[in-house]
Amino acid sequence: MRLSYADEMLLLNGCPGVIGLAVVLSGEQPDVEQVRARVAERWAGLERMNCVLDGPTGSGGAARPGLFGRRGRMRWAVPGPFDPAAHVAVARTKLDDLWAQSVDRPLTGGMPPWRLHVVPDAAHGGDFALALVAQHALLDGRSLATLMRSLMDGPAVARESVRSTPLPRSGLRAAGRELMTMAAAGQALPLRPPGEPCSSVVVSELPAHTVRSARRQPAGGRGATLNELLVGAVAGALRTRYGPVRTWRQREAPVYTAVPCDLRTGAITGELGNTLTVVRVPLPVDVDGPVARLRAGQDAMATVPERAAAHATVLFPAAEAVRRTGPWVTRLLADRGRRTCFAATATTAMKWPGGASTFQGRRLVRTVGLPPLQHPGTVSFALAQAGDAFTLTVVCHLRPNDAARLADAVVTEFETWARMATPSVP
Repeated sequence: MRLSYADEMLLLNGCPGVIGLAVVLSGEQPDVEQVRARVAERWAGLERMNCVLDGPTGSGGAARPGLFGRRGRMRWAVPGPFDPAAHVAVARTKLDDLWAQSVDRPLTGGMPPWRLHVVPDAAHGGDFALALVAQHALLDGRSLATLMRSLMDGPAVARESVRSTPLPRSGLRAAGRELMTMAAAGQALPLRPPGEPCSSVVVSELPAHTVRSARRQPAGGRGATLNELLVGAVAGALRTRYGPVRTWRQREAPVYTAVPCDLRTGAITGELGNTLTVVRVPLPVDVDGPVARLRAGQDAMATVPERAAAHATVLFPAAEAVRRTGPWVTRLLADRGRRTCFAATATTAMKWPGGASTFQGRRLVRTVGLPPLQHPGTVSFALAQAGDAFTLTVVCHLRPNDAARLADAVVTEFETWARMATPSVP
């Protein structure tokens, strides 16, 4: 099977490309054989979960420069059904440690690039966790949620309860504007103090009442979505950590965040793979005041659906057509995305599909995401919601302990909004 355009972009971006989603559960930890049996029952018939990359690969699972050489393109192959005993194992660490160990270690070894861990010490209000880790080229974040939902008690095939909003129509003029926005100069984060960047991962819990109160801001408005809150909080966190952009003494350009957009609509809401694009959104770091930053972030995020539609209906089909005759185009675009000034951060908000869930009678407490480690000088934020449980994961490729500092600053922004009076919606 030929890799999609999104698959190839993720394979060629030069990053470890590991993402994850954990479900934290309460109750007695199940035997690993019980988990393997459920995985075999629910996932063995899914073609995507049996796929391996076939073609010229180098060490660490990254594509070699000869991706389009004599052996041709990388392709997905299905050599046979996966082995649950090889893919499902009991973790030897806590969940936070598992995330820290997994984020920069690509999954290799000739097996389908995913693993499910039974984590005895989950923390975060639960007794154990099931943690799915996968190469991003195989699965996107929506796929992780669909797969983990399908493991829960109930019908063997999970009903996708997240409603996908139809994409608006888009034309050549909108596509041209989007191309200009994607090509505009951006600003990289200042690495302070100078030195070799390293990875760090931190998981933080946000109280439900804090998030609910924050969502009522700004006063006099319609209230904020989780995505808008995250973008506004990240802008405030960067300002706290690095100061206003105008003091960074780099070129005059905005700081951008990459916002993943799910392109599934209608009957394909449960489709596995990479059915997504990334929209580049300016962060209002230089806007004074947390509420003003939130409102500016809302204005910027309001353009995302139309811009994502331009990707889906014009830009992606054009890229697919060009790469059939000139496969170098994918590498060219991937090289552009490697620059830290393209997107200094990535921001993802994830909501657990469906209502309350159990796994073999054990109650779901919360979900914890693992966003990908990007290029040196960048940071990824993932805010996961399961019922009334909100969990922030920060993955940095910056200075040691920067993940903890930025996570604390994001939480502080939420607390600041929550304390403000005169909420805008009930």
